[in-house]
Amino acid sequence: MAKQETQSQQKTVKTIVVDGTNLIAGRLCSHVAKLLLDGNRVSIVNCENIMISGNKRNIMEEYKKFLEISSIINPKFGPFHPRRPDTIISKMVRGMLPRKKSSGISAFKRLRAHIGVPSELKGLDKIQFDDAKITRSVSNYTTMTELGQNVGWNR
Repeated sequence: MAKQETQSQQKTVKTIVVDGTNLIAGRLCSHVAKLLLDGNRVSIVNCENIMISGNKRNIMEEYKKFLEISSIINPKFGPFHPRRPDTIISKMVRGMLPRKKSSGISAFKRLRAHIGVPSELKGLDKIQFDDAKITRSVSNYTTMTELGQNVGWNR
């Protein structure tokens, strides 16, 4: 009897498709992390069009400095740094989840990030978060494509 009640009280798992075009990366990732912790499946599409706010030169320099971090013993042992826009975004979301707890581990498994829009997600409704949209012109921001190509991503 108790098992039936707990199963009916569980939340239904929904697949939420988030369009990342012209959204600020940090705000987008915090919304996605909350959705994942609520038990939803989240797919982020158009990761190459997600924006990073700030001075373009500073962003590039900081990321290149981040790429220099390696193992003292042998660099082939890692850490491995993402260069593709979709993996950069998924690592940003992972940083906002409690990744050593079981809730964070299961939440991260429900995340999918894509470059462009895959064919299985084309028919679904895509959402955007209003407070994550850019407020100035596009030229004031750096796209994930620019960052990735500057640090070694080959399209």
